[in-house]
Amino acid sequence: MNRKRLEKVETFLFTMPAAILVSVMIYIPFVMSAVYSLTEWNGISKAVTFIGIENFKTIFLESKQFLNVLIFTGKYTALFMILSNVLALVLAVVLVKKIKTANILRGVFFVPYIMSMTIVGFIWKFIFSQGFARLFEISEWGLLNLSWLGNGDLAFYSVVFVGVWQQLGFYIVLYIAGLQAVPEDVLEAATVDGASKVKRFFRITLPLLGPSITICLFMSLTNGLKVFDIILALTKGGPGGATYSATLDIYREAFQYNNYGIGSAKALIFFVIILILTQLVLGFSRRNEVEL
Repeated sequence: MNRKRLEKVETFLFTMPAAILVSVMIYIPFVMSAVYSLTEWNGISKAVTFIGIENFKTIFLESKQFLNVLIFTGKYTALFMILSNVLALVLAVVLVKKIKTANILRGVFFVPYIMSMTIVGFIWKFIFSQGFARLFEISEWGLLNLSWLGNGDLAFYSVVFVGVWQQLGFYIVLYIAGLQAVPEDVLEAATVDGASKVKRFFRITLPLLGPSITICLFMSLTNGLKVFDIILALTKGGPGGATYSATLDIYREAFQYNNYGIGSAKALIFFVIILILTQLVLGFSRRNEVEL
């Protein structure tokens, strides 16, 4: 066997286990989900009835629930993306300065990210209920006496706040890496030309952060759209369905109500929405990237 043929065999043998694993875990279930979306099946019975596009008609024409959860998921994702990226960028700019506690603060902000989202949800559920009640007894500050998880409007902001708090450290790390990659000589040249700190940031630093901004926008978009754990731990979709996300709706439809056909159809629709949104955001971000 010659060397070229040997390399091809080695490449095939090394990549096949990963290809099989990815196919079994992702591609095959995706195809099966697409097939089940055209059927009526409770997930237990051996009888699977083919009903065509009836599940999609039910979702779009007979119920507004999925539309409502999509609206909630869109609002959550938009606010999550804005707050995560703005706060992370501001904190990253501060943390790249030569301050004594910079490394400690980086660790403090990153710790919530390595915690389980479910654990974070239960911690903040305790804080919103028991912690705020105790602080109100001490301070009598009216803001602490509000029903942060019992009121529909406040529950939305509570869920967004906890989501941002948990993920912020990850985006800070990405922005710090981007800021440290900005060439010092370019900034020094701008300083010599008389550019102020604000001008240097908005005219030089921010445009050169394009790749970091693209990654952070993409990650925050996908993390916002697939929010599940925190809502399940904090509100379970309540009060009155005010924090019902698309992923939670799909999960309950398929695994709690045993409507695998409708659950698969909702998952397929949600996949198409995510695919379109991510391509739009990536295309917009890449068009605005600047290279030296």
